[in-house]
Amino acid sequence: MQFNPRYPLLSPKLFHHQMPVPLKGAKAGHFNAVLADELQWSDKDKAQWVEICSGQKTFAEFEPLAMVYAGHQFGQWAGQLGDGRGLLIGQILDKNNQTIDLHLKGAGSTPYSRMGDGRAVLRSVIREYLAGHALNALGIASSNAVGFTSSTQGIQREKMEPGAMMLRTSDSHIRLGHFEWINQYQPELLPEFVEKCIEWHYPECLEAEQPVLAFATKVIQRTAVMIAKWQLVGFAHGVMNTDNLNITGSTLDFGPYGFMERFRPNWINNHSDYQGRYTYQQQPSIGHWNLWTWLNNLIPLVKDPAEKEQFKEDLSKCLEHFETTFLEHYTLGLCQKMGLPSFHKDSFDCGMAFLRILQAEQLDYTDSFIRLQNKAYTALRDDCLDTRQFDAFLSQYQAIRENQATDELDAEMLKANPQYILRNHMAQKAIELAERDDFSEVERLFKLLSQPYSKQTDIEQPEDLGPLPSDVPEVMVSCSS
Repeated sequence: MQFNPRYPLLSPKLFHHQMPVPLKGAKAGHFNAVLADELQWSDKDKAQWVEICSGQKTFAEFEPLAMVYAGHQFGQWAGQLGDGRGLLIGQILDKNNQTIDLHLKGAGSTPYSRMGDGRAVLRSVIREYLAGHALNALGIASSNAVGFTSSTQGIQREKMEPGAMMLRTSDSHIRLGHFEWINQYQPELLPEFVEKCIEWHYPECLEAEQPVLAFATKVIQRTAVMIAKWQLVGFAHGVMNTDNLNITGSTLDFGPYGFMERFRPNWINNHSDYQGRYTYQQQPSIGHWNLWTWLNNLIPLVKDPAEKEQFKEDLSKCLEHFETTFLEHYTLGLCQKMGLPSFHKDSFDCGMAFLRILQAEQLDYTDSFIRLQNKAYTALRDDCLDTRQFDAFLSQYQAIRENQATDELDAEMLKANPQYILRNHMAQKAIELAERDDFSEVERLFKLLSQPYSKQTDIEQPEDLGPLPSDVPEVMVSCSS
């Protein structure tokens, strides 16, 4: 590994150094060899992956640390938070010379654990491991993991569960909540912190007339793109608190997430979300709210009262980029999924008409787009009670595609519509087997989700292709992990 320690250069008030506390009886779970190659792991590193991913081995080049941050959780100020069960154990250069964080999850309690035990259970680790892998393969910016380990040590949740650890990677663990903590508790740190965020993650902004505004705009745009891509594959994060969004617009912190199956825009995957704040359809507006909250923490950068009002106005103009960026990417993505030309005035409306059919008929989101891609119009129609609505849609759809370069449009569809998503029941099966020390289903899903846009008849199973029957209870997922 080629180390590039950056975060320890910041004020020590922003972190706490400590070593991980390994679990008893650590054992191999799954290793992401392709990612290890991208991160330039040596053969020696790979041979020791179990020790690294279970907290038994750390590195002389980087003293492990827990970050402190704050945040708004479910819209309410939560005060000081931080890495309550994770440690940054390294920052290394990948093959593209980009600095990547190595973050060990489940490493034991820290000063920021609050009432938690600092541990992770096998169930949540497998869900995060597969989700990060799935999103990356779908072309959505996300954390990923090099590997995870199980153990013989039990961890108490609603019941006793096997403890586990995972080595997560991300291009940044600096969250919107970092700025909230600084603003609330150590405001003198803000100028240097922002300066380093720009230098490390958005160096091109240093050339701008107003680097801070350029930085703010980039963060807003990247977040908007990420959420647009979530919406297009039916991904619901579940806990979009300000401390769960980072400054690079890459997906972070998988808890009660889910890939939507039957198209229900008000779907709540997180059963701890009693008010439905983080439903699938709310994600764009919540992203906007989180960024607005974040921008307020940049206002203290201007000390002169005469300039402060103008700065506030400029920051609010930055936020205007969110809606335009989101709509641009979502509209283009929906047109690609539909096989419709983005320049046609009726394409977006036609796409929305299709979504209304999926919602009214409670059809599977992923499978319905695959059927449309395969021109299985009769099969789609046969699943509709309101056939007149479907016929009206199909008439408009075919009229728009008439006289278009349909071969090119069809090729775009192949790249925009995944054959496979990580359905809750698929993850649950892998978890139940893993809890009996059988990781074969984790391996099968890992392989299947590596190429989500390609049909893999040799390893797919019927339950990979659609939702469970409506009389089978949904897998319940909450924040307990």
